[in-house]
Amino acid sequence: MTHDTVRDYRRSMKIALVITLVFFLVEVAGGLLSGSLALVSDAGHMFSDLLSLLLSLGAMTLALHLPTKERTYGYHRGEIFAAFINSLLLIGVSAGILWEAYQRALHPAPVQGGLMFIVACIGLAANLGVVFLLHGSQNLNVRSAFFHVVGDAVSSLAVIAAAAWISFTGQVIADPILSGIIAVLIVIAAARILRETTMILLQFTPQSVDFDAVVADMTAVDGVDGVHHVHLWSLCSDINVLDAHVYSCERDVEKIEQTKQEIKERLKKYRILHSTLEFECNECKNCALVEHIADHGHEGLPPHAH
Repeated sequence: MTHDTVRDYRRSMKIALVITLVFFLVEVAGGLLSGSLALVSDAGHMFSDLLSLLLSLGAMTLALHLPTKERTYGYHRGEIFAAFINSLLLIGVSAGILWEAYQRALHPAPVQGGLMFIVACIGLAANLGVVFLLHGSQNLNVRSAFFHVVGDAVSSLAVIAAAAWISFTGQVIADPILSGIIAVLIVIAAARILRETTMILLQFTPQSVDFDAVVADMTAVDGVDGVHHVHLWSLCSDINVLDAHVYSCERDVEKIEQTKQEIKERLKKYRILHSTLEFECNECKNCALVEHIADHGHEGLPPHAH
């Protein structure tokens, strides 16, 4: 990705961020003035969009900073840590909304359906504007933010429908019901983010990557007789890292380098942008032992190997 492309995405993200922030505040104010908990819930959904945009913009900005001696991987992990904290915050906010929705269902409060309708329409317009700004980008961070905003646009449509229902029927029970549904959707989205960030922080194999397919692709390269001691994890949401020992009987240094470059080229389709490959001319017995135990347990091993 070129620097110009990143800069263009950042500009769109900044505009989208300002729009989302302004209409987040509008929805909070509108929800409080109209008495609509659904609007406040939708503002919570918009707040999740705001966090998503901030994370995406921050990730692209941090990616421009080169690693240092003190921070050899740069600031990529900052994105994951922030997402982890924000997902916990969203779950807490949603729990509060669910409790308030329950109280509203027991003791209905008056809602100004007209004001609720107007504010929800403004929120929908804001979401559609952001969707237009982010549409078509191939950047993974931007695409993630894009789908967040699309979900919020659907939520705004639901609030508009609820506002119309309240205005025509006077049945304010639609407000706490809808706010509860929106809060549950936020919890589901936040829980997914929490799970993904926890897996990244614990350096699990990325869910989007087939570990066996990676190993098969590596061993299919000419000159590779085996691969073991493979460690695969994510540095951040769009950069995977791999360490591996490559068993090869090739003695020509130039051919070994060609083999290494071929492996790294194949790894790119798995978003493995950083790989460390240690070539060995003698197969590592300890690594073979570990792989045997992983596949078959201790069955078939000599007594001293247990």
